[in-house]
Amino acid sequence: MRMWGDVCCVLAMTAIATCCGCEPTANQAVAAKDDAVLAPARAPQPVAGAKDRAATPTESSEIPNLAKRTHGVDWPTFLGPTGDSKSPEKGILIKWPKDGLRIVWQTKLGEGYGIGSVSRGRFFQADRVRDDTQLTCYHAETGKQLWQNKYPTEYVDAYGYDGGPRCSPVVDGDRVYLLGVEGTLVCVKAVDGEEVWKVQTNEKFSVAPNFFGIGSTPVIEGDLLICMIGGSPADEQGLSVDRVSPNGTAIVAFNKFTGEVVYKLGDDLASYAGIKLATIHNRRWGFAFCRGGLIGFEPRAGKQDFFYPWRAKSLESVNASTPVVAGNEVFISETYGPGSSLLQVIPGDYRVVWADDAKQRAKAMQTHWNTPIYVDGYLYGSSGRHTENAELRCIEWKTGKVMWSEPGLTRCSLLHVDGHFICQGEYGQLMLIKVNPEKLEVVAQVLMRDPQGVPLFNGEQPPLLKYPAWSAPIVAHGLLYIRGANRLVCLELIPE
Repeated sequence: MRMWGDVCCVLAMTAIATCCGCEPTANQAVAAKDDAVLAPARAPQPVAGAKDRAATPTESSEIPNLAKRTHGVDWPTFLGPTGDSKSPEKGILIKWPKDGLRIVWQTKLGEGYGIGSVSRGRFFQADRVRDDTQLTCYHAETGKQLWQNKYPTEYVDAYGYDGGPRCSPVVDGDRVYLLGVEGTLVCVKAVDGEEVWKVQTNEKFSVAPNFFGIGSTPVIEGDLLICMIGGSPADEQGLSVDRVSPNGTAIVAFNKFTGEVVYKLGDDLASYAGIKLATIHNRRWGFAFCRGGLIGFEPRAGKQDFFYPWRAKSLESVNASTPVVAGNEVFISETYGPGSSLLQVIPGDYRVVWADDAKQRAKAMQTHWNTPIYVDGYLYGSSGRHTENAELRCIEWKTGKVMWSEPGLTRCSLLHVDGHFICQGEYGQLMLIKVNPEKLEVVAQVLMRDPQGVPLFNGEQPPLLKYPAWSAPIVAHGLLYIRGANRLVCLELIPE
């Protein structure tokens, strides 16, 4: 099924999305652990007194619930409550009206690539207007603005791209956290937006200017806010990413109540992939797909288990797809060279289950800025670096075997809900796809139009979402939230 036509190559940001305009000069792949050159594992660096501070109690973990819809769950952070872009909600509309799902509310946005988060009837969205990064709280079911927190930003994208936030807000109880594109890490109160604490991470950790700013959404683990930082020695501050060395701050854990540093670990620079947390054999794990490869670590103690090198050798390449975990295995993928690999992990070590062959042009999957989704032994995602060569693909988890691959859909993101995928293309196209490892099974599709827009030359109304629609859709309490370049739209996916 070829739809919507081919278009020019573009850069993308994570989540969210990133890429660059240069072709890799060589591939880097690891076929077995013995072939890998392990980076020296620097011991985590705890901060004096951090243990006591980590126990600081919150003022209140509960705020009034503004939600009126009685079914469903919140979506409090990037990739949802389970960190895998999967929703447990049921009862979605299978037959879509010709003009698409009912619009509940919509609002214009400034610059930015990330989509918001939902908690207790509130929708938290970050964007940039002129020289301010703003975190806005809306009533999740009506779109009414409740409050707004702003701070100044001077970030200028080195490649001329969007200067707004890449990360999603992270909601935890009565607090909301945002890591801005310029490196500002801020904590505010969820009920009114009042600032609690703020850390300028780029200055504090001497972070080298990355290609597209900061774009890895933090995660919460107990009393810790864990961020991918990737700092360098102070005397290297201001140098470009190819001229700096890591200083053991690939991952930094902050006390979520105070903003004080609890530990630091990992010798690597930052990427744009979100950190993945998981429980494997009754032990907590963290997986950070940094610039040079995958760091496996214990997120509460701040102990590094391993480093697995995985990155294209070209300077202008990035890792931007969040790791996927199933059982005791973790999958990583990128689009600039080596492709994908599956690891089996144990405390302190790993084993390569399979890895794409560096000598072979064909790869199992090469995710760009989207995160693939695991369902019942198979992995589904958009594979391909550019708009015109991206393919929606299903592969077998255990082997990497390609089950089916469909070109012509542009680069897209997936949300899994009620036995289906909501698939959003980068030009705002929406598809409902039944989960099926044997073939692409499209149930419904629509390019929603803006009824208030200026008609196009052919008399049609313009698309509701404008390119680049790179954020993965989210769903909370039956409402589907999507965003494009300058607009956030709330649709009714599950009738109340």
